Amino acid sequence: MPRILGVDIPKNKKVGISLRYLYGVGPVNALNILKNTGVDSEKRASKLTEEEISKIASYIQNTYKVEGELRRGISQDIRRLIDISSYRGMRHKKGLPVRGQRTRCNSRTRKGPKPRVGGIKRK
Repeated sequence: MPRILGVDIPKNKKVGISLRYLYGVGPVNALNILKNTGVDSEKRASKLTEEEISKIASYIQNTYKVEGELRRGISQDIRRLIDISSYRGMRHKKGLPVRGQRTRCNSRTRKGPKPRVGGIKRK
């Protein structure tokens, strides 16, 4: 498996698809990376040469925020919102939906499973 920026990308897939396994690289960014580095997007990742891998890795490092740097930036943004006590920060802190969704009948993903009321006896 080729390693790009510390991540193993699948070798049996095309390079355009394999690059999407990097956090922060989606379909459009993957095609832009390949176009700007001159690598064929139809090529399998196992067929990449060391030169092509290093060219892709250096282009990604110089152009995009990916992996740990991107995750760190996102968590710092959320921490800043919580510290300044903005509405969005308070929603993050309470574990509720941040972007205006209703919570009366949905949002189980953010709130977790319903608390059980009453004793349920198990046999």
